Amino acid sequence: MRQMEFKMERTGLLKEGDILPVTEGKLPSSYYYTLGKAYAMSSNYSFSDRLHSREGKVIEIKETPKGFFVTVEFEE
Repeated sequence: MRQMEFKMERTGLLKEGDILPVTEGKLPSSYYYTLGKAYAMSSNYSFSDRLHSREGKVIEIKETPKGFFVTVEFEE
């Protein structure tokens, strides 16, 4: 299992246990991932850390002073 953290700008769009698709975006030297219908975005990942799964399960949603963060688990 692999876990990744996504930054979410507003709450109430997701709940723990949701299974959501993940879309991969490519930058010149890295990749990023968008959760569901643009609910949240990941940080940038290098080619060696590239995600191979196309859907994941929300396991935690937390609020911090920097915003909302969603932890998603993938079967890899």
